[in-house]
Amino acid sequence: MKGRQDLPMNVSSLVIKTAPEHVEKVIGLLKASGLCEVFFHDTSGKIIVTIEGRDVSDEMRKLKAIQALAHVAAADLVYSYSEHEVMEDLMKIDNVIDPVPEALRSSETA
Repeated sequence: MKGRQDLPMNVSSLVIKTAPEHVEKVIGLLKASGLCEVFFHDTSGKIIVTIEGRDVSDEMRKLKAIQALAHVAAADLVYSYSEHEVMEDLMKIDNVIDPVPEALRSSETA
């Protein structure tokens, strides 16, 4: 089995909304679920978490599970980072034969 460092990783942050009286209960459910890491919460009912996944499908599975937890009024994706997409973009850059556009290589002056 490959080590975690060998696998491309997706990381996303979510804002979860619950009623103020349920903040501590929802935080307990989130921590017990193993689906995410809780980073911040306030007394108004907003909770900020991050989720990690092998791919977008894995992250969406976790998002739906969080949305289904008791007392969660809403859980919305705020930011997403995909290591796989970054790796693909870097490969595209590496495969560019001549990154300088023709117009900039011209020795003629206007």
